[in-house]
Amino acid sequence: MEDRTQREQSSPEVQKRVRASFDRQGLMAHLGARITHIGPGRVHIELPSRPEVTQQHGYFHAGATSAVADSAGGYAASTLFPEDAEVLTVEYKINLLAPATGDHIEAIGTVLRAGRTLTVCRLEVYGVRHDGERELVANGQQTLIRVDRPAR
Repeated sequence: MEDRTQREQSSPEVQKRVRASFDRQGLMAHLGARITHIGPGRVHIELPSRPEVTQQHGYFHAGATSAVADSAGGYAASTLFPEDAEVLTVEYKINLLAPATGDHIEAIGTVLRAGRTLTVCRLEVYGVRHDGERELVANGQQTLIRVDRPAR
């Protein structure tokens, strides 16, 4: 069950920075993903069901599932760092627990431990039906490295 802190919102400045970065991601735009929650150490990303993100049996493709999970974890970590820091994924492991079906999938990245250099996140992906029923379809863990923001 979700507690109050899991829905806590990040500051408007952090939300603006995270959304601006997310909007620069070509893959997320291509997939049709959108951020639905930005909290301290926690980000939710939804991916609507459509033929372009499915595999041959009609389930969400593992690549699309993994991509939104990876981004959710990365942005969850970035909520805890200063404006001049970025994160890059070092590695992640994802277990596909059930065929991903539903109106959309929701990836939730949650920081387990934020360090000066490395951060570890929990990744969860739920299949969500029209009626709101949710099923955990994937879970995993991710390690990210904090880097200085490159000059643009």
